[in-house]
Amino acid sequence: MFPPSNPSSRPPSQPPSRPRTPLEHFRDMVHDTIHRIKHEKESEAHRIFRSAAGHKPQGILPQTVNPEEETVPGIEHPGSTGVIYCSDRAMANGFSYALSHEWANLGQGAPEVGELPGAPPRPSTVELPLDSLEYAPTTGVTELREAVAKLYNDNYRKGMASQYTHENVCIVPGGRAGLSRIAAVISNVYCSYQIPDYTAYDQVLGAFRRLVPIPTALDPEDKYRLNIEQTKKDIRSQGLSVILASNPRNPTGQVIKGKDLKSLVALSRESTTLILDEFYSWYIYPEEGEEYGKSVSSASYIQDVNTDSVVIVNGLTKNWRLPGWRVCWVLGPKNLITALSQSGSFLDGGANHPLQLAAIPLLDPERVQQEKIALQKHFKMKRDHVLKRLTKLGLKVDVPPTSTFYIWLNLERLPPPLNNGLTFFEELLKEKTIVIPGIFFDINPSHRRNLFNSPCHSFVRLSFGPPLADLDKGVDAIERVLKRAKKEGMKVFGHNYKKSLEENVLEEAQPH
Repeated sequence: MFPPSNPSSRPPSQPPSRPRTPLEHFRDMVHDTIHRIKHEKESEAHRIFRSAAGHKPQGILPQTVNPEEETVPGIEHPGSTGVIYCSDRAMANGFSYALSHEWANLGQGAPEVGELPGAPPRPSTVELPLDSLEYAPTTGVTELREAVAKLYNDNYRKGMASQYTHENVCIVPGGRAGLSRIAAVISNVYCSYQIPDYTAYDQVLGAFRRLVPIPTALDPEDKYRLNIEQTKKDIRSQGLSVILASNPRNPTGQVIKGKDLKSLVALSRESTTLILDEFYSWYIYPEEGEEYGKSVSSASYIQDVNTDSVVIVNGLTKNWRLPGWRVCWVLGPKNLITALSQSGSFLDGGANHPLQLAAIPLLDPERVQQEKIALQKHFKMKRDHVLKRLTKLGLKVDVPPTSTFYIWLNLERLPPPLNNGLTFFEELLKEKTIVIPGIFFDINPSHRRNLFNSPCHSFVRLSFGPPLADLDKGVDAIERVLKRAKKEGMKVFGHNYKKSLEENVLEEAQPH
């Protein structure tokens, strides 16, 4: 639809007929850096982002804060996750949950929760026996822990000598609570993480200062694959003690499986702890000729559940499509579970007692298999539908998702300013559509990196978690933005963004 954009406003120092000299190359680098810094300061979308609490770069020295922002003694803003920031910006543009049907929310990282063809009926009632009104143990109800262990043994560990028991399971009130409990019991270590990955890792790695974050940028040319051999070298050369990753990966929609996953799990037997966020383990889309109903977990490759240092975080949120229940779990060696009981006692106090009891029958292996097949068929249909529509708009997805319910869309072929995620996001808000700018998946705990230099700067994440009608509404909005760009040019974009909900209310109150 548009000719390729040149990120620099100036032609190269020399025509491509001869190689540039080192001086010319250096001059171009300096010019490009100045150009990018100038753009961040001049971009209205970026100024709004930087003005949000916790999003300014921290000081040059480690552990320093912005005195203009932190005015309450001892309080430091951690920065919001992508969904929270984008929801706040949507509200500034008139979004409310009461009127959410008027919007297309392709930003929320949650699946549709209604009935699916071929799936078991959705839970509609919750029993409240008298004892469920008491606190549950911080490790969770024993019967639910047993059901989780049984499900993993049935799905991933048939015929293996080492089996999970309830002592390997800790029930937690949500995935982030699980990650926080884990982070609270980790000692002073170097922790490897990848870019791009789940936005909440930014806050976890920033809040728990004993974790020293070590980033690895995944290469889109290699389909965002984690290079296991390089990771082995990094463990030895950098002294990595912990590796944190989502698998399947949010936001790229890629998955580590088979031999690669087996090799990754083997690293846990080399004095390295793997923390694997497996919330999208059912969202695996079979290729032609493959069967529906397969799922992925590192549990398949663990030799001994009590000596292999693999920690799995999962729950009802995504796979069971019950994000409002906040019933999740951590699987790992027994001695880890006792530590998580202690950290849970002061961090969150435990998961909802009645909903833990209600979750037990949902983990029946036969019911789970029926749920998996229905989910995979439905979400694969939605993925293919959205990819087809994007292609028709000229928005080719470089690395199509093979898992999760996310599309990692590269905008760099669009003309500026639509070729960066923050501006594209702001323009879609005007069309009552929400997406997540890619910079939120650039895990950057100190927020020091210039946004225009982020490897995620030109991306947005689109969710095909919502119902099909909402997906079409969102893609229609993208189409309107692109048609307007073609008809009116680029000068109409990049400005006139509402700063806050209060400004929106005041503007509407002004006489016209």
